[in-house]
Amino acid sequence: MKNKMNDINQLLKNNRNWSESVKKEQPDFFNDLSKQQSPKYLWIGCADSRVPANQITGLAPGEVFVHRNIANVVSRNDFNCLSVLQYAVEVLKVEHIIVCGHYGCGGVIAALSRQKLGFIDNWLSNIKDVFLKHEMKFKPIESEQQRSDLLCELNVMEQVSNVCKTTIVQEAWERGQKLSVHGWIYSLQDGLLKDLNVTFESPQQVTDIYQYDCD
Repeated sequence: MKNKMNDINQLLKNNRNWSESVKKEQPDFFNDLSKQQSPKYLWIGCADSRVPANQITGLAPGEVFVHRNIANVVSRNDFNCLSVLQYAVEVLKVEHIIVCGHYGCGGVIAALSRQKLGFIDNWLSNIKDVFLKHEMKFKPIESEQQRSDLLCELNVMEQVSNVCKTTIVQEAWERGQKLSVHGWIYSLQDGLLKDLNVTFESPQQVTDIYQYDCD
């Protein structure tokens, strides 16, 4: 128990050190930050501790609004994600939504397996659906890593599409709001982000059946 408390206390100590170092470099930083947030970006990413949005994009606190969950899934039944999306689009007026996955994602790897993990299996079914949608692409691939990498990419693309299908994004475009949705993937091996070239900027890019009449 004592060691665990020491670990927690170290985090508090790290925070004090960080706060002091920031104030030395930028005396007005926290005063300015506390007044408002006006990020241009909403980041929808994986909860994996190795993929921190601010650090890998070189952005400071206040510059990116973040939602994270296991395997960066955007489900239309997830009111948490939809609430973040609506607030980011309608209140913060973000200009870019970035769905970012990463290679070696534990959620994707688990979805590819038939291992029973418990309650999380219900969440991972979203990714299994992506696999089934593109099953033929996996037939010639024997390497487990290549299969995982492909599903990581396809999952990002699917979640970008899911973002664009929401009434939140559709209505923003209908209002003429400047809003782009992007799909990226991150490599843990070299720390680099890759654009998957699935950017959406208008409702015309979305399948007809999901182009809502917002009048």
